[in-house]
Amino acid sequence: MKLSIFVSLALGAAASARTITVYNACPFTIWPAIFTQPGQPTPDYTTGWEAEAYTSVSFSVPNNWQAGRIWGRRDCDFSISNPATQCADGGCNGGLVCDPNTGTGVPPATLAEFTLSAGGNQDFYDISLVDGYNLPLSITNDKGCAEPQCAVDLGPNCPAPFQGPFDSTGFPVGCKSACLVASDPSNSPACCSGQYDTPQTCPSSGSATYSYFKSNCPDAYAYAYDESSNSALWTCDASLEADYTITFCPVPQ
Repeated sequence: MKLSIFVSLALGAAASARTITVYNACPFTIWPAIFTQPGQPTPDYTTGWEAEAYTSVSFSVPNNWQAGRIWGRRDCDFSISNPATQCADGGCNGGLVCDPNTGTGVPPATLAEFTLSAGGNQDFYDISLVDGYNLPLSITNDKGCAEPQCAVDLGPNCPAPFQGPFDSTGFPVGCKSACLVASDPSNSPACCSGQYDTPQTCPSSGSATYSYFKSNCPDAYAYAYDESSNSALWTCDASLEADYTITFCPVPQ
């Protein structure tokens, strides 16, 4: 989902806070990261950390957390200064701790996105593959609201033009979106940009990875205007004050 769409949903501040838990169910270390639109209230936790296999952390986020995203980084070496190469995918400006203003993450990366207490007194959340895929991910909650998941490893069967990056053994640890390989990302149906920047001018057929992403992860955003699928953007009554858990490498449900 486009960041601007999230912002347009946001309302004024509310008083209480929510708990977010990030659990690494992968059998390997990852480096989760958080980014909040600059100028908005932020979580009370670092913007990047190391998460060993089968460990979790919990922290508070504002009840009106706006345009927030959480993702995982793979195969990182923070002695490398270039954020584009310090992790196999998902790296950010700032190194281990992502810069709060520019540390949005290097795609491809699977994103968990949140705007809480927004339009119609709803929480809005989604799993986004708009920037490509790098880790399976699910979003669950404690109030019985929708629980989207993308539990499939999309790397190995990713179409050849979009497969990668690769780890040191040659295993694909990512699957790029069609936008990432577009010849002109500023004016492309794959990116819903330029003359294609409306739902009418950017149908899902404009993205060569849409069918692959959506057939394997029907609960996820597969391209920028995927709301019409009715299985991309999820809501929960904000008055329930749900707490959310993001699980990397979840067991398929």
